[in-house]
Amino acid sequence: MTSHTIVPVPGVPVAPPLPADLEALLRRLRLPHIRRHAPDVIATAKSQRWDPAEVLKVLLAEEAAGRDRSALATRRSAAGFPTGKTFDTWQPPLSSIPAPTQQALRTLEWIGRRENLVVCGPSGTGKTFLLEALGQQAVETGLHVAWFTLEQLGALLRRHRADDTVSKAFARILRADLVVVDDIGLLPVATDAAEGLYRLVDTAYEKRSIAISSNLHPAGFDELMPKTLATATVDRLLHHAHVCQTSGDSVRLTQALTGKGVTALS
Repeated sequence: MTSHTIVPVPGVPVAPPLPADLEALLRRLRLPHIRRHAPDVIATAKSQRWDPAEVLKVLLAEEAAGRDRSALATRRSAAGFPTGKTFDTWQPPLSSIPAPTQQALRTLEWIGRRENLVVCGPSGTGKTFLLEALGQQAVETGLHVAWFTLEQLGALLRRHRADDTVSKAFARILRADLVVVDDIGLLPVATDAAEGLYRLVDTAYEKRSIAISSNLHPAGFDELMPKTLATATVDRLLHHAHVCQTSGDSVRLTQALTGKGVTALS
């Protein structure tokens, strides 16, 4: 079946609105994208003498594409990404992570295998950028992602401890295919946050993928949280994990010192 593109045709008047009864029927059937595009599609089909099957195909394609866009926007909003960075602006040579490892991570196959990812290293070496770009790519492929900081995990724990729904709250997080916990080790870890991280890792163990970024290797988490809790957390986290260590100078600081962090004043 031939694919058609809807383009303005010289001399063709603006498409008239749909009849009221057809508009009402499309609303009832919850087909908003067909409703939006139908007037132009019908007008184009008449002028170009499309086969009726082609009209139906184009309308259904518009509805499917519209629903895909809406679902993507919903998944992206629900993820709670911090900045919106994607691989469009990622520069592989600037990362100390080997290129083959970067490519393997970008396949997202590790998420399908319910494996974890730990990216650790100094500030400014691209840890958060990489995790967000991976998360954005996962969302674009239809996966669900949830983004947290340790402080947010601690607040979640406190909020649900009052009515004894902590387990249910952490189980709901696992509706996501990938759960990201960003910037572990930058600030002192409160007791609730440490417990929240353990509960998340324990609940997700061999069920969902967790990705974390940290200034410390997980082996040093006992510097941040009680040793017993740290040992139990790290044991579960690293059992099925890819550990990527970044190194080098801060990309942000380098850009700032070379004047690339701002647009030049004119």
